[in-house]
Amino acid sequence: MATANINTAMLTWARQRSGYSLPVFAAKCAVSEERLMQWESGEQSMTFNQAMLFAEKAHVPFGYLFLIAPPVETLPIPDLRTQDNRPVHQPSAELLDLVKLMLQRQEWYREYLRQQLAEPNPFVGRLSMRNSVDTIVEDIQQALRIGRYPERGNSDAYYRDLVNRIESIGILVMRQANLGHFTRPLQVEEFRGFAITDEYAPIIFVNHADAPGARLFTLIHELCHIWIGQSGISDGDARTSRKEEVLCNAVAAEFLVPAEEFTQLWQPNLDFWQDNLAPLELHFRVSRWVLTRRALTLKLIGYDDYAGYIARLKDEWQEREKNGNGGPGYYKTKKAQISLPFSRAVVAQALSGQLLLREASVLLDGMRPAKIPVFAKELGV
Repeated sequence: MATANINTAMLTWARQRSGYSLPVFAAKCAVSEERLMQWESGEQSMTFNQAMLFAEKAHVPFGYLFLIAPPVETLPIPDLRTQDNRPVHQPSAELLDLVKLMLQRQEWYREYLRQQLAEPNPFVGRLSMRNSVDTIVEDIQQALRIGRYPERGNSDAYYRDLVNRIESIGILVMRQANLGHFTRPLQVEEFRGFAITDEYAPIIFVNHADAPGARLFTLIHELCHIWIGQSGISDGDARTSRKEEVLCNAVAAEFLVPAEEFTQLWQPNLDFWQDNLAPLELHFRVSRWVLTRRALTLKLIGYDDYAGYIARLKDEWQEREKNGNGGPGYYKTKKAQISLPFSRAVVAQALSGQLLLREASVLLDGMRPAKIPVFAKELGV
């Protein structure tokens, strides 16, 4: 069988780019660790079929394996993430591919809206970084037709309501925990969300690998990015010094938990500061994650207290996830992940013959063409 004349150095690069260790990647390729090491060192040649499988499992184009040197891969939108208050470098393959998918969806939806003779979205870049936090918060609340905080419900209900309101003003909200399959999870440690501004089709993405209580803050943080007209990928670092991130953090905090009222309700003399959280949760209808972060930004608790408590909340959530009874079905999951206005537009165009089913499949995160009519029923199309 013919061997593939590939650059073996690209094999190691591709595997490491995918984030897999030698043992894990060898299992994915159904070979021994020894054989994988021989491929990467050049001691053992690969057939074309083996090389194609390798590229598929590493999530890189097959042609990359023939390059002389690895391509320089950069994010196509501003990277606002920080680690220890320094810029973060080299995004994962999942983050790169995710952003590319969102840009592809944005391009398609932009052209769709233009064909429908839609007007540009008036909320993209409506204000700027020169505006105050209070001005931005009030303007967003007026646009969403919402009060300072809900009078009933919980954090999850508030999140769902805000997603619906944001999409009602023409901003697409995408949210998922992996890139189409559990084998390609999105890492919360890498990013919590991002915003991609556009005159017609602005997009917010919320990383649903994050705990539910944190998603609400991310949603409003990214909405602020749309409002000031600045795209960017965020990690939600409470100690960031990036001006855009500081502003969007402050807007999200004030939107969800107004400082003046929070400070008045906070009881500093309790034996355990955590005892403040239950009544505040009922009052503001947000999660303890959001309340703890607000206490930190208002200097009511120290960073060590904040970090320790957030870590505990994360551990408790992950334990509940392990012991869960399974999630919703396939179609309900897709409906929850992909923006409803976007999904309905893609499905309607596909069913009417104006969009090829295979193109619709790509836009719908790899949904098989045969499943699109069933998904249409779930969407009410």
